[in-house]
Amino acid sequence: MIAAALTSGLTSGACGGEDPAQASGSDGSSTDPTGDPSGSSSGSATAGTTATTATTATSAPGDSSSEDGGDDGPGPGNFDVGFIPDVPEVACGGKGGKGGGGGGNVELAYIWIANSAQSTVSKINTDTMEEEGRYQAKPAAGDPSRTSVNLDGDVAVANRNGGVAKFWANTADCEESNGQPGLQTSSGTNDVLPWEDEECRAWYSPFACNSNRPVAWTRGEWNESTCSYENEKLWTVCDSEVLLLDGDDGTTEQVIDVGGGTFMYGGAADADGNFWGLDSGTGRLIRVNHEDYTTLAFGLPPSGAYGITVDKEGRPWVCSSTVARFNLDTSDWSVSPDNSGGGGCMTDGDATIWHGTGTGMVGFDTETLDLLYTIPLPEYVHGISVDFAGKVWGVGFASNNAYRADPETLEVTTFNQLVGAYTYSDMTGFQLSSAGGGGVPQG
Repeated sequence: MIAAALTSGLTSGACGGEDPAQASGSDGSSTDPTGDPSGSSSGSATAGTTATTATTATSAPGDSSSEDGGDDGPGPGNFDVGFIPDVPEVACGGKGGKGGGGGGNVELAYIWIANSAQSTVSKINTDTMEEEGRYQAKPAAGDPSRTSVNLDGDVAVANRNGGVAKFWANTADCEESNGQPGLQTSSGTNDVLPWEDEECRAWYSPFACNSNRPVAWTRGEWNESTCSYENEKLWTVCDSEVLLLDGDDGTTEQVIDVGGGTFMYGGAADADGNFWGLDSGTGRLIRVNHEDYTTLAFGLPPSGAYGITVDKEGRPWVCSSTVARFNLDTSDWSVSPDNSGGGGCMTDGDATIWHGTGTGMVGFDTETLDLLYTIPLPEYVHGISVDFAGKVWGVGFASNNAYRADPETLEVTTFNQLVGAYTYSDMTGFQLSSAGGGGVPQG
């Protein structure tokens, strides 16, 4: 398949204006072909226990005997993503970027799940299953969906109705900003502060969009002296314009118009910072080069596409009723057997790609596409993510539940305090830490 070059003209960006004050909670875009819920549904948080545990999975993992295929990227537990190995661990002591980067000691282990019906985002500790924060994603009627976590652990959340917000993961980074004494920040389910009082919001960038869905961080550059990443950028899409934002303040640095009819449904970044976007409007996989902002486009597989991720070889995957791997050396697709899926997908950083289905989660071999795992769940899970302990998360479709599954023991733990949840992007930052850089597609 030959790539179709797109016009990469950089414009001032019609989407850079102030968000309309009358924005409603419904999805202002064209009809979502996959049933993307709007924020019109309602729900309330339930007080009390935040997690229940039940072992529900019964299927044993299959035999994974495929070859590794040449691992140039880090696998589970190996988060060496770009710091200089000859520099002694003096300042940071191997603590890395705290959110999965640098030396690999993950201090900020969170999954960030959008509560679309409540217009908030939840910060849930992936080890304890406790919610440690819940923040408004927009001043009003945001209808948030996708989240993306950078290698310092901070999150960006996009609102379907326009607007992207960044929140600090480490409360020590939050600043007093409203003149009140002490730290003003939300603590969880029953404590969501007013928009103007929240001090753990790093920034908010308003955009006037019919659809503002994808968000995807780039890795940035590791600074051993400050024990943090610098020059982190954030990709997002406002209608037909792909935007690159400054990760420190949310200002727009580049605008790339990818053409009329675009309905960018999801996005992910590879290790080199290139953006891969899933355009369900015109049936294209779009690649934006991080260095010169040129674009390439490729047709989507016949099985369609809904979720998107990038594996350790830098290959993008799309998923719908199947999972499909885009082969960079030939620019064509390898597609799994139909497994009645429909939700998001993400790799474990090694040899398995996980996919949400109508009855739970399944795992496929990333090279052979053989089915390896089946983990039954009590409901369809729309979003899939992997945390830094190797657990696989499934988020129900506009429900109150998120499920954490251990692929080795098959134990499933349930978090049940969400409100109309909807997220299936890189909710933990693991995809960013494990993705490779595959280079420019050939063929």
